[in-house]
Amino acid sequence: MKLLVTGGCGFIGSNFVRLILTEHPQWQLTNVDLLTYAGNRERLADVEGNRNYFFERIDIADKDRMEDVFARTRPDAVVHIAAETHVDRSIMDSAPFLHSNVIGTQVILDACTRHKVNKMVHVSTDEVYGPAGPEESFDENAPLKPRNPYSATKAAADHLVMAHHLVNGLNVVITRSTNNYGPHQHPEKLLPLVITNCMENQPLPVYGDGMQQRDWLYVEDHCRGILAALEKGKAGEVYNLSAGCERPNLDIIKAVCRTLGKGEDKIRFVKDRPSHDRRYSLDSSKAENELGFKPGPPIEERLGQLVGWYEQNRQWWESIKAGEFKDYYKEAYKDRV
Repeated sequence: MKLLVTGGCGFIGSNFVRLILTEHPQWQLTNVDLLTYAGNRERLADVEGNRNYFFERIDIADKDRMEDVFARTRPDAVVHIAAETHVDRSIMDSAPFLHSNVIGTQVILDACTRHKVNKMVHVSTDEVYGPAGPEESFDENAPLKPRNPYSATKAAADHLVMAHHLVNGLNVVITRSTNNYGPHQHPEKLLPLVITNCMENQPLPVYGDGMQQRDWLYVEDHCRGILAALEKGKAGEVYNLSAGCERPNLDIIKAVCRTLGKGEDKIRFVKDRPSHDRRYSLDSSKAENELGFKPGPPIEERLGQLVGWYEQNRQWWESIKAGEFKDYYKEAYKDRV
C-alpha cells in the first residue's frame, strides 16, 4: 500500500502516521505538511529514519506542487487530515481556514480524481453539526449547521468531498470526531493550555460559565477509527467517532488542578467566545457496528498519564508558548478579561 497523509506533522496527523508505521510497517507513507505554527516535525523525530516514511513540505492548496507529489508517489489511498482547526483563530482571521480547509481540500480531491486514487478518507469534526440539545445526539444523517468560521469551512469541505463522490465516482469516506486530547497537542487547545498554565502558576481562562459540554476522545482511539474507516469504510459513507465521555469544560479544568495538586484559585471566568456552541454529542453506533470502532478508557483514567507527558516534555511546549503563541494569546483574550 502506498499511502499519502496530509497534515502528518500536526497533532492528530502525527499520531496517525506513527500508528500506520507501527501497525502496517510494510506500507509506504508520504507525509505532506506545510509546517505552519501548528505543524512540527519534532512530533515525528522518532520515525524520520524509517525507510518507508517520506516527508514533503508542501501547501496542500498549491495545485502544481500537489500534482507533482501525486505523480511521483502514486498513492493508492489518501488520508486527508490537514486543516486549520482552532475556532478562536478562525474568528480573528478566517482567510487561512478558507485557504487550507476549502481550497486545499478541493486540490486534494482533484488530484485524487486525476490519479485514480482507490480511496480517500476525509477527517472532519463534530462541529459541522452545530450544537446539540440537552438530550440530543447526532447521527450521520443530521443536517450540517456550523456556527463559526472554522466549522463552516469544514462543512464546506465535507460537501465538496461528497460532491466528488457523486459526480466523479471517487471512493470517499468522511469521519467526524469529537474533541481530541493526548500528547503533543498544541497549547492553544483547552486541555494543554490548562495543563501548562497550571504548571506555570498562570491564570486558567474559562469561557462564560465553563459549562460547555464536550465529548473527550483520546487521539490514538481517534486514529484507530480513521484507520478502520480506511480499511473497512464504505464508499460515500460518513462515520461519527465519539468517546461517550461528555464532560463540562469546568469539570475538566478542575480535574487538571487536582491531578497537579493545585488549588482552583487560578481559574478565571472570562467573556465567552462569540457563538460558542453549548454542547456537542455524536452517536457513533454506526462506526462501532460497521468498522469495529471502540474507544478506550475515559479521560479521568488517562489524565494522570497525560499530565505526566507535559511535565516530562516542558522544553517542547515552552518553546511553543515563547514564540508566536504569545501574540496570539494576548490578542485572543485582550477583550475578555
